Amino acid sequence: MSSHSPIKGASWMLTAGLAFAIVNSLAQYVSINFSLPSTSVALIQYAVALVVILPYLKSLGIKNSLSTDNLKMHVFRVFLSVIGIQLWMWALAYPVPIWQGIALLMTSPLFATIGSGLFLKEKVGFVRWGATLAGFVGAMVILEPWADNFNAASLLPVGAAFFWACYSLMVKKLSSNDSPSTMVVYLLLLITPFNILLALPDWTMPSTSTSWLFLLGAGVMTALAQWAIVKAYSVADASFVQPFDNAKLPLNVLLGWMVFGWVPPGRLWLGAAIIIAAVAFITHWETSGKRELSEVN
Repeated sequence: MSSHSPIKGASWMLTAGLAFAIVNSLAQYVSINFSLPSTSVALIQYAVALVVILPYLKSLGIKNSLSTDNLKMHVFRVFLSVIGIQLWMWALAYPVPIWQGIALLMTSPLFATIGSGLFLKEKVGFVRWGATLAGFVGAMVILEPWADNFNAASLLPVGAAFFWACYSLMVKKLSSNDSPSTMVVYLLLLITPFNILLALPDWTMPSTSTSWLFLLGAGVMTALAQWAIVKAYSVADASFVQPFDNAKLPLNVLLGWMVFGWVPPGRLWLGAAIIIAAVAFITHWETSGKRELSEVN
């Protein structure tokens, strides 16, 4: 019997959000101020995270977790995640303002909704399509592609959201045969080799102790964020903790202002509100049983 501890679940989810906000600020600061390629930053950050989280991997039982009949699909799944990571790190290095990037990342569940209909052949009704369309309207409000100062680099977080949505769909497809521990172990073990391949052509070694300190901090915070998410879902219902993920937007906006002095325009809050409302509506619809009722009728 699973327990539901709302306070613990919310606390762990907020911890994850704060850790990710710190990671983003550290990675962006290093990329901008120490002229490190985004691929080098991603490699070091996730390699450190892997070392830090190794005790957790051992607790899952690595040998048993590696047992699968879907090895090629797991490799492809992690590859999709890595492409999303690289696009996100590229956006931070460009730099795309953190307030804009985080808000656009929140479109990922909307891409997943489209993909579930196109690739998993799930029934996507009018309600889900409507909420998805509303979410993308919110993204357009934030992007303002019609404005004279629009920069194509602003689309990088949208690309990251797309690939992470594809990754989520692969997880959903594989979860019918493989355990959650298998998903976690393959993800964490394969991320670093992929990052090495992508970093080699433009590899740059950090040249100062400060840059190394920031990258080590980003790696530790990455491990903490991943651990906190696992803990959040283990102590509370998923439908309860998921909305707390939206706290990552104000947390990233706050740190972006503190570190870089970036002040988001008013359209951020309007667009983000539309995206959050769309994602929250889809989540509520999926978990309340209304979807099944509408399909029966």
